[in-house]
Amino acid sequence: MPISDALIMWAHLVAASIWVGGSIFIGIVLAPLLKTMSDSIEGRLAIMIRVGRKFNKLAIPSLIVLIVTGIYNSSNLLSKPTLILSTTYGQILMIKVILVIILLITFAVHVRLIRTEIEKKIESRQISDELLQKIRSKIIALGRITVIVSIAILLMAALLHSGV
Repeated sequence: MPISDALIMWAHLVAASIWVGGSIFIGIVLAPLLKTMSDSIEGRLAIMIRVGRKFNKLAIPSLIVLIVTGIYNSSNLLSKPTLILSTTYGQILMIKVILVIILLITFAVHVRLIRTEIEKKIESRQISDELLQKIRSKIIALGRITVIVSIAILLMAALLHSGV
């Protein structure tokens, strides 16, 4: 394996660590911690949105690195399309690609849901309790889907690396 391939795999792993590790931290550590720090749903949601925006400054470039390095890492197989469906490696790669597409759609919906105008309404408490609950529920569901799909993508990567 040439050093360039090793560096590209390293960049892929670092980007995956940032994306998945950050997502898990926000969902499993920060969100429950906020419940002990603030009684108000608006306050917790406002903090989560700010943390999410800050995290996205690192997460989005990481996601781009993941996609670019992932394409590079699978370029050998992609140059022989007949192997995609006729080999286990190709089939696992297709599952991984489908999961990445699901992840991108989920992430885009998540980001679109928390627009700046919604954030301002939440912070200034100019939003109905019903709408606030709906937004909160959607954010939680989308966050969970993001984490679960990200972990499934890591499993597919492990299977690809192991030569299954």
